Amino acid sequence: MPAYWVDIAAVGFFVLEWTVYAITLEHTAYGRDSLSARMHIYREIWLRRMLDRETRMVDTQIMASLQNGTAFFASTSLLAIGGALALLRSTNEALAVLGALPIDLTPSPALWEIKCAGLTLIFIYAFFKFAWSYRLFNYVAILLGAMPPASQRDTPEAEAHVMRTTRLFEAAGRHFNRGQRAFFFALGYLGWFVSPWVLFLTTAAVVVVTWRRQFASNAWRAMGS
Repeated sequence: MPAYWVDIAAVGFFVLEWTVYAITLEHTAYGRDSLSARMHIYREIWLRRMLDRETRMVDTQIMASLQNGTAFFASTSLLAIGGALALLRSTNEALAVLGALPIDLTPSPALWEIKCAGLTLIFIYAFFKFAWSYRLFNYVAILLGAMPPASQRDTPEAEAHVMRTTRLFEAAGRHFNRGQRAFFFALGYLGWFVSPWVLFLTTAAVVVVTWRRQFASNAWRAMGS
């Protein structure tokens, strides 16, 4: 088997694992018991309890902290994109460093550039997810400001507004989770810079770690109690 087929198989395994994990988490009955799904329940609870409060300063502070965290990850994604592009432009220097190592890890210049381009695309994807999540959190903040007063909490209009805000809130959290997932899988992708065989291992490790956090962590158990 030609050597490049191992690289193709490793990248295919990486893409397949990411896709299957995302679909399982977001579009299956099994995923509806994840930590993220359990947290979504409390978004609606928060909004319903917010209706009972006349003073909502605490709610706006919580919303601001969510927005700031999303903005941090969006800006971090831009820095990561810049680093990946710098790595792409430094192909000759990087190959010279790899060639000086005791173990031969030197790929062809074309393969190195493909690896760097793939890493860049992952961080670009993450940036778009975080940026859109930030925009959605802004929309949620506007809807929080439009929340009916406590005296109208039992009206059909208040119920419709809570459900509308909850759905938008869930979408913001879902896109934020996708951006974070891209960061996690980017760490696994780095294994390809060592060897396609390492990419198999690092991809599997990322899937195991992220699965455990969603379905078997202390936080998951706490939210189920």
